[in-house]
Parts: sequence; structure tokens; C-alpha cells
Amino acid sequence: MSIQTPSVHSTLQQAAQEFVDAGFGGLELRVHDEHGEWVGTAGIRELGRTEAPPVDGQFRVGSVTKTFVSTVVLQLVAEGKLELDGAVAGHLTRFGLDPRITVRMLLDHTSGLFNYTGEYYPDGTVVAGLPATGKEWADNRLQGYTPDELVEFALGKPARFEPGAEWSYSNTNYTVAALLIEAVTGRSFVEELTERIVEPLGLTGTVEPGARTDIPGPHSHGYFRYQDGDEWKVVDVTEQNPSLLFAAGSMLSTTKDLHKFMSALQGGKLVPAELLSQMRTPQPKSGPLNYGLGLFAQDTASETIYHHNGSAPGGYGALMYSNADGTKTLTAAITMGDADVDLLQIFPPALARLVETVFN
Repeated sequence: MSIQTPSVHSTLQQAAQEFVDAGFGGLELRVHDEHGEWVGTAGIRELGRTEAPPVDGQFRVGSVTKTFVSTVVLQLVAEGKLELDGAVAGHLTRFGLDPRITVRMLLDHTSGLFNYTGEYYPDGTVVAGLPATGKEWADNRLQGYTPDELVEFALGKPARFEPGAEWSYSNTNYTVAALLIEAVTGRSFVEELTERIVEPLGLTGTVEPGARTDIPGPHSHGYFRYQDGDEWKVVDVTEQNPSLLFAAGSMLSTTKDLHKFMSALQGGKLVPAELLSQMRTPQPKSGPLNYGLGLFAQDTASETIYHHNGSAPGGYGALMYSNADGTKTLTAAITMGDADVDLLQIFPPALARLVETVFN
């Protein structure tokens, strides 16, 4: 696909509009290929107003954060400061981690550590975590947590499985990974992120906000729909405390910054080729999800692409896709609205059509 042709522009705009027509509040879509870029928006910036979402607005990127964390960890591996298959426990002695858990197990979600936002088992069993959804999260969305509190909460629950035995996506893995970065460098995760990725790539809207509850740059509002007894409510959750998901889903960024980051990563500018290959290689236990070390792999009709999408507990979603050499990327900011729809039903088909449009 070349984004220079008017027909492709129209197709991309239609793909963006499909998200809004399906029930999302707004979307900013950015597509790059070797010929240039296309940026478009659909929907609204705020309920009750007609203004479109800001181009290159700042938003909550959710689990896209994990790819940034994995990149920093792999840089430390390349520098000999960590071993990918080395134990984590000795670096973080205060937690008493299972000595079998390795750095790789954190990054590929095979550690077995309880997910502090809750565990959902195939048989329907749910083990509650910290408030991360529903009325409980909505009422407590400004509550702050320290990273140690998150990890200690998780360690207070039974492990999901023995280290390395199975695969299960756990936010705890990446909070521990960020604390591991701090332990081996003697500096904060924010400092390492800034020096290693943000400043070299000129990322002007990317930040790990800590416990800051607002979005400082131009942004769209995000909304959360939940059930309160017999009543359904919609609340503006633009302001929320991201420390609930420190280094697992906490970061703020822009579609332009995500493009720069993903293009640089896949283009081999951030980690050595051998480690990038491992980052892209799916952990077999992840099955059809094809999860590597902070990246998902996905086969299209013409090529294998790499991605990590994300969502904050309420209000925001992020898309981040790239081809293998970083010359073609798709990044997007999605906001929720007040529509009475099941997002789990409408999102996958809209996403599939968008990805097919770009990577055909």
C-alpha cells in the first residue's frame, strides 16, 4: 500500500470512521510507509461537543508501555548488565521471588506471577485483584499505588503456575521488569526510559507519569460505561491515576511518538539484531497469540507484522503496528464514548479490517 494515492486516503478515512460508527467516541489514525504519512481523525474530542480529536494528541497508551519496558531490559542484556535467562530474585531480594523466575519469563509472561489486576481462568473462575474495572475502579480511579505495593499484592496471591510451565498475560511481570531496571542501573525507570528512548528519538509527548492523574498535552476525553446496581452510568475518566499499572500500562504518548518508536525498534536502531529476533519470536506456550518479548507477531496475506496494542482501565486504547523493517507503521489513539455496545464484540472486526487495509 502506498499512502500517496487519494483512493487509499479515502479507504483509511473509512476505516477510521468504522470505529466511531461501531460505538467508539473518537479515533486518531496515523499511517506511515516509504512514501510518507497519512493522518486522519474520526468522531469527537469530548461528549456534547462537535470538535474532532486533536491531531497528535496525547493519550493513555495502556499496555503499549510493555514494549518500551522490554526494549530497555534488552538494552541492558546487550550491555551485559542482565542475562536474559538469568534469575531475577537476586536483584530484587526484598520480594523473595521464586528463584526459578528469569528475566525472559517476565518479558514473555511465563513467570506464573499472579496478575495484580485479577486472574481469569479458562473454567470461568475469577480471582479478584486490585480494582481495575467496573464501579469499584470508577469510584477509586484516583487512588495511587507504589510499584512495591503492586508486586507485594501479587505475591500475596498463589502463583498461577510454576515458573516456565505455562503462559498467562500478567501486568505484574512488567512492573517487576521495571523495578529490575532500577535495581541494576541504580536509577529510576523514568530516567532510563528518558535517556535510552525518549531523548534519542525526540519523543515529545511520551512520558511515564507516575501518579499524575491528568493528561498535560492536548487530548481527547475518555469515558467509562459501567453498571451500578440496575443502572448503567457513563463517567468521564480522562483523569485517573496511572500508578495502578506502573510500567505495565501507565504511559502517555502520541501517535507520532509511537510511530517513531516502533519504526526505530523494528529498524534495528534500539536493540541488536539477535535480541530483536528473540523479541519477535513467539513463546510457544502463548499459542495463537504469538507473544514474544513484549511484542506480538501476526501473519498477514503478504508479510509478518509486529505489534502491541493497549488499553487503560477505562477511556483509552492504543494501536501500534509495524512491518519487519519499520518502513510501514500504523499507530492510533482510540477513545471510548457513551454507546451501549459490547466493545469486545465490535473491536476485533473493526481492527482486522483496518490492519488489512494498511498491511495488504
